[in-house]
Amino acid sequence: MDIADERAEEPRRRGRPKVSSDEDKRTHIVEVARRVFVKCGYAGSTTAVVASEAGVSKQTLYKLFQSKEDLFAAVVGAHRRLMLDLPRPAEEIPIAESLERIFMIDMDEDLDAERAGFLQLVFREAAQFPELIDILQREGILASRQHLADWLSDRRAEGRLSLDDPESGARMLMDMIFGGMGPPEGRMQAWPDRRLMLAHLDRCIAIFAVGVGAA
Repeated sequence: MDIADERAEEPRRRGRPKVSSDEDKRTHIVEVARRVFVKCGYAGSTTAVVASEAGVSKQTLYKLFQSKEDLFAAVVGAHRRLMLDLPRPAEEIPIAESLERIFMIDMDEDLDAERAGFLQLVFREAAQFPELIDILQREGILASRQHLADWLSDRRAEGRLSLDDPESGARMLMDMIFGGMGPPEGRMQAWPDRRLMLAHLDRCIAIFAVGVGAA
């Protein structure tokens, strides 16, 4: 067997290890940043700490996020999926059941505490950093409300509900559900029994569904 034949029988060498994409790095950094913000507060968090915890260089972090404020805005955007599970594909299930899934009524207590913990951070430090409320409003509340309004509008177009103003309907739903949960820092005082809170939220959704003539 000549050298050429031996080479032909050698297993093909693997290519270079796959390098994680910028989007993968961004997702990882945002998740780490959320934990750092909750643990250290906005004032006590730095991009250097986030980069270290995420295992990336500051140069990599600044390539993806221009500032700590930009990073916080990305965290709020990611946190939005803990508030409303939207956008989501159309489902052949009752409207009330879809809304329960959208608002994640059956979310486990640990994840619910995680959701509330981030909001506690924002409201706790808003006096010192008023821009945090602006970011929460822009990247969180308004974006979530628009996603919900779009979902309601799509269901109306399908003839599955009757609602003259989807944006008003979205505001109504968010006021009922998030208001019904109680303030993030006073949840235990508002609802000492979690089962009562969940029953109340289910009732809110059921009443809304009847009100819009959900099919």
